[in-house]
Amino acid sequence: MIDMDDRININVSAVDYDKTSKAISHKLSLLEEMVHGNEDFVMTDSEFAFGWHFFVVSVNRSLVEKLAEQMGSDFNNLKGKGIEKKFLTWIANNMENKEHRFKLAIKEEMESSKYGIF
Repeated sequence: MIDMDDRININVSAVDYDKTSKAISHKLSLLEEMVHGNEDFVMTDSEFAFGWHFFVVSVNRSLVEKLAEQMGSDFNNLKGKGIEKKFLTWIANNMENKEHRFKLAIKEEMESSKYGIF
């Protein structure tokens, strides 16, 4: 069993599940190739509500650490505090595309009490 601390869980909200999940999968597969990772991410099926698809992408922290290592100061210069936020920025930047309308958030943060809605 993989320890959840070794994974970064990202909540994704997307207008088009197929396009967005394929695009994210493609980006993460390329990332795995780049840093010689293997099966470093999983994606849940989507739940549809309010015209959006909601799903979770769970990424091995080691994959993100390898990306950070390979990018060096470029990774450190990405927007966000901490490795998780910088990784979200990296994904979003790499998917800048008008046809993908989506939002990303770190799952643990959304579930924390500061939002008061869970």
